[in-house]
Amino acid sequence: MGTVIMHNVVSVDGFIADLNDDVGPLHDWYFNGDTAITPDDKTTNGFRVSRASAEYVRSTWAGIGTIIMGRHMFDLVNGWEGRPPAGDHVVVVSHRPKPDGWHPEASYHFVDDVPAAVEKAKELAGDRNVAVSAGDAAGHIFAAGLVDEVAMDVVPVVFGSGKRFFGGINAQHLLEDPHVVIQGERVLHLRFKVRAGSRAEPDLA
Repeated sequence: MGTVIMHNVVSVDGFIADLNDDVGPLHDWYFNGDTAITPDDKTTNGFRVSRASAEYVRSTWAGIGTIIMGRHMFDLVNGWEGRPPAGDHVVVVSHRPKPDGWHPEASYHFVDDVPAAVEKAKELAGDRNVAVSAGDAAGHIFAAGLVDEVAMDVVPVVFGSGKRFFGGINAQHLLEDPHVVIQGERVLHLRFKVRAGSRAEPDLA
């Protein structure tokens, strides 16, 4: 069974977008390097990053079997038109079903219960990892104790307000010291394991 990893690009003060869902300079590092992310030197959406970032992103994407996302993000990007950036499957946490006629060929599964969504994602991923896109839905998954690791691509910008990486979490959770620390160009890649037994009761009201 793979690892459940909560991930996103994030500002230094913990935001993944502003209040209008604008990511500002958070994704600039995807275009400021000289190395293509894909190993055959073809770019993905024009992504060219530093060599250190390319090696990290390649290995991270290769390990993903399923992505979990919230309905808000699904609607924002229209589910990447049925073609996720990594992995073969997507689980959408939503009380609303898949839109009628939306890319019936795509392996997208709409689940209205957090534990069931994670269980479905693990089943689909097999031995590969489950990547949980940070934000409100991921915050519920994290607070439920279903996340094994937290991965953050930290960009040197302060938003001041916006959409929080951990969503509405209002309780203390301890992480281990980072086991991945990689300096890229205008981004710092960090990964932390969630400390076992450290999860407090969440307050998601």
